[in-house]
Amino acid sequence: MTFEPLYSLSGLFVGALVGITGVGGGSLMTPLLVLLFGVHPATAVGTDLLYAAITKTAGTAVHGMHGRVNWKIVGSLAIGSVPAALLMLWMLAGVDRKSIGVTNTITTALGWLLVMTAIMLVFRGPILELARRAIGDRTPPQPRTILALTVVLGFLLGVLVTLTSVGAGALGVTILLVLYPRLDVREIVGSDIVHAVPLTLIGGTGYWLIGEIDWPMLFALLIGSIPGIIIGSLVAPKLHERTIRIVLALTLAVVAWKLLTG
Repeated sequence: MTFEPLYSLSGLFVGALVGITGVGGGSLMTPLLVLLFGVHPATAVGTDLLYAAITKTAGTAVHGMHGRVNWKIVGSLAIGSVPAALLMLWMLAGVDRKSIGVTNTITTALGWLLVMTAIMLVFRGPILELARRAIGDRTPPQPRTILALTVVLGFLLGVLVTLTSVGAGALGVTILLVLYPRLDVREIVGSDIVHAVPLTLIGGTGYWLIGEIDWPMLFALLIGSIPGIIIGSLVAPKLHERTIRIVLALTLAVVAWKLLTG
């Protein structure tokens, strides 16, 4: 096992941005590993999933202590996401993950998800307002309908997160805010983070079993990211978050363009 300081430096950078913006590390870490370090997409996704499971565990404890978790939402999402994750892992285990077809599938899906994440970062407010106007004075959906839609969302997130390690953050939170407009945004975010822990842990463990985890890289990333998240959380109140989100969205758009165009 050889230690690579650049991985830790990247972990510090991504961790700081996560602490400042709250954006999931997968949106940043996976494309960084693929484009900057030349890591194979499947290995980057698998390693990042375990990385996310470990780093999000701390966030789960914080939100749980403050009562910011809606366990009904977490359970509904998991009903859909866990089978989806297992299905995706089963499919990945049966194909040649180094083939051009699988590589292109992962990078293309990752690229488009980064585009969607960038849009959500900048336009979440207008999107939510548009959704509220579209619903208007219509009769609110029945609780069982909302429950079913939450399970479907969980299934979609299970597929996307297991394939790309991206999707449970900006995308998942935005759709949950549409489904549950009366809930506090902090409760939505807390529930999304708690749900992401078992999802990324299952995904990461699955990638480990099929041999797609780079353990030295994972340890190096964690060495940098944990202090990075702490630093980002401390300096966040002193920074203009809206400006940072716009810069981050533009960065993700450029990275997405690079992934999609090769």
